[in-house]
Amino acid sequence: MKNLTLRKPTAEDGAAVHRLIAACPPLDTNSAYCNLIQCTHFANTSVIAEVAGQPVGFISGHRVPDRPNTLFVWQVAVGEQGRGQGLAGRMLSHIVARPANEWIEQLETTVTEDNAASWALFEGFARRRGAGLSTQVLFDREAHFEGAHASEILARIGPLARADLRAVAH
Repeated sequence: MKNLTLRKPTAEDGAAVHRLIAACPPLDTNSAYCNLIQCTHFANTSVIAEVAGQPVGFISGHRVPDRPNTLFVWQVAVGEQGRGQGLAGRMLSHIVARPANEWIEQLETTVTEDNAASWALFEGFARRRGAGLSTQVLFDREAHFEGAHASEILARIGPLARADLRAVAH
């Protein structure tokens, strides 16, 4: 992708991130305030992708409080302009390869069973690093969503070797 910039988001990116996520169904849209918090409080574990100053991708993530070596990837949004070019994988590698994120040894996310693009992203990420990938239901359709949302499957990837992460990011 020509003229691509990957960087930590800032508060000024919050509104653009909100619009980008809204343009990427079936992603859940959160409040604009939530996206501002993601762009500020979780900037070190999130990334925005831009082409010519326009956002084309965003990943939000955070450190799991009771497992401080684990990055939880909350949302992956790739706008129409960035699709089919491996952008999501590049953004994910960018986050985990940052020197400030040397604490990351495991990556977790949740994915519905029918989300083929997300499964391809995370399976490819694990494969490229020679890391294991395990799955289990985290939030059940009936028990947690009262039948209104598909079950969310927890995907756990790791351990992640630091040397491997730096090499893949460049």
